[in-house]
Formats: sequence, C-alpha cells, structure tokens
Amino acid sequence: MQLIDVVASDDDPAPVETAAEVVVETPAVAAPSIEIPLMTEGSAVDPVAVGSTVIPSVVTVEVGSASADGFFAQGTGSGVILDTAGHIATNDHVAAIGDDHQVILADGRVYDAELIGTDPLTDLAVLKVTATDLAPIEFGAADDLTVGDPAVAVGSPLGLEGGPSLTVGVVSAFGRQVQTGAQSVLFGMLQTDAPITSGSSGGALVDSAGRLIGITTAVGVSEVGIEGIGFATPVELVERVTDELIAEGAIQHAFLGITGETAFEAIGTEGRSPIGVEVFTVDPGSAAAVAGLEAGDVITTVDGESISTMDELISMLRRYSAGQETTLVIDRAGTADTFVVTLGVRPN
Repeated sequence: MQLIDVVASDDDPAPVETAAEVVVETPAVAAPSIEIPLMTEGSAVDPVAVGSTVIPSVVTVEVGSASADGFFAQGTGSGVILDTAGHIATNDHVAAIGDDHQVILADGRVYDAELIGTDPLTDLAVLKVTATDLAPIEFGAADDLTVGDPAVAVGSPLGLEGGPSLTVGVVSAFGRQVQTGAQSVLFGMLQTDAPITSGSSGGALVDSAGRLIGITTAVGVSEVGIEGIGFATPVELVERVTDELIAEGAIQHAFLGITGETAFEAIGTEGRSPIGVEVFTVDPGSAAAVAGLEAGDVITTVDGESISTMDELISMLRRYSAGQETTLVIDRAGTADTFVVTLGVRPN
C-alpha cells in the first residue's frame, strides 16, 4: 500500500529489492573512468553537433566552504544553465554537500553562486550566478521520446579540469521507480545507457538535437560495480520544480490524499492485466475527499491520459503543483464517473 502524493526523496543510499541496487553517486568520490563518445553508422545523433550546442550550457558545481583564504571544495557536481539571468539547475544531493557554492563555466570563468532553493524530495536545486554571455539550454520533451531514441549525457565527471564531458547512448526505459534511500523513492525516471559518472550528477541528458530531456541523477550499482544504467529526472518535472524554486524559493508539492494500489482484471483463468489504481482509503479533508472520491473507486484516467498502475499515477501527479486542478475518470462499480480535483498541499 502506498500513499499517493507527488514527491520523491533522496537520502543515504540503500539497496533495492532486486538484483541491482540504485544509489545516488557522490561527487568526487569514484574511480576514474575513460568516457569514449560512440557513433555507429546510420546513427540519428551527431555527437560533435550536440556537443557544440550543449557543452556551453553545462557547468561544474563546486560545493564547500568559503573563507578569507579562498574557497575549499568538499565535492563537485554538474549543473545546467536555465536562463540568461544566471539560474542553474542541479541536484539537491550536489548542492547539499556544503554551505557555499561556486560555478565554473565551460569557458573557464568562475563565479560565486547563490543557492536559490532546494527540493530534497525530487532531488533538484537551483543556483544563481551573476554573469553575462550565458548560454541557456534549450528545453525538449521527454514525453515525445520512445525507447531507443538517442540520449546524450553532458556533465563534469570527477571535477576534472577542461570543461564538460560528453557520452552517447539511448533512452533505455521510461517510468522507472528508483529507490535511493531506505525511505526515498524517485518516480517516473528516465533510464539511459549513456554513461553517467561521479561528478556528473546535475548534468544534462539531451536528445539528438541537443534539447534537454532530463537532469542526470543516479546510477545503478550491483556487487560487481556500476552496471551501465543511469537515471535522469524528466525535463517536465525539472521545469515545474525549478520554475517554482526560482519564483518562490521553495516547493509546495501537490497532494491527492488517498492510499491504494494497482488494480487488475483477469485474463482468462491464469492471467491478469493492470487497469488503474484502486482507492483503499481517502484522507478526511483531503483533495480527494472534497472531490468525492471513495474507497473502492478505480482511477483510470488523469487529464485525458490513461493510467494503469500506481507508479504511473504517482509519476503523473508529481508534475502538478499544489492548487492545480486535475480531472480524474473513476470506475465506480462498473460506471465511469468524472471528478474535478483541486490538488492540496503535501503535508510535511
């Protein structure tokens, strides 16, 4: 049974209950690796063109402490320039390494950075620098992609000097549920085989045209080491969270206010197929209660998009802000009913 809200978190690494574990890579603590951009004949991506477009938009983030003696970096990560005003997206687990931040642009310029806001629940943060001649990244759409589409990761591995590094792969899967701590889960993550190394957290995952499709966040690790599986926060969620952090300095996550789990229907005598999310309980006074949802309802559609599993519902709701309206289609005892829900604020 899971509590439906719109958030995920990122705490200390912990194993998942599968053959592999998913951990948040810690900047500046990893064995060096050689990254070789690959391009096969007939590939739909030109790494040279993508690199020339994206590299100026990716920065190295140094986090530590500043004093009269200078800046002492305790760790490094990556960031992505969002606008000409100097806002930079990165991961919360990068920004949280220390109290002070500085940013190194791809052309070598170094600036002190102000921490505008963080959201540990989605592992995103926004920094700001006062600089000119910035190159904001162009936003793409993860929702428009399919498995097998090219994906290019651009970040600053191991805090190495000389600017960002580029690696090439594909979009391997959508909607991954990634456990990054004992009680910390990220929903709706993109999976890619484009190598993501230590220090690349907070960097850009882009499409074949160099448009942002995600912020690189975590890697998959098993007993034998890194498995070549990386995860990125989809750009649709990145845009919502960073916009709100820039405007408000903090996030109010949306909250539906139910518990439930994936509902199934029988296929013949031995199979079953997911058909939506069955509501178990409705929190009194919650958005769901005010709208009229009841235990036993099966949620099948959110704003015209069909959902068949709990993970799909959570991933979709994460993209909404508190106070937004959403239209749910509910199967209630075999009859389809429509409910307009004004989403509440997730409790602390």
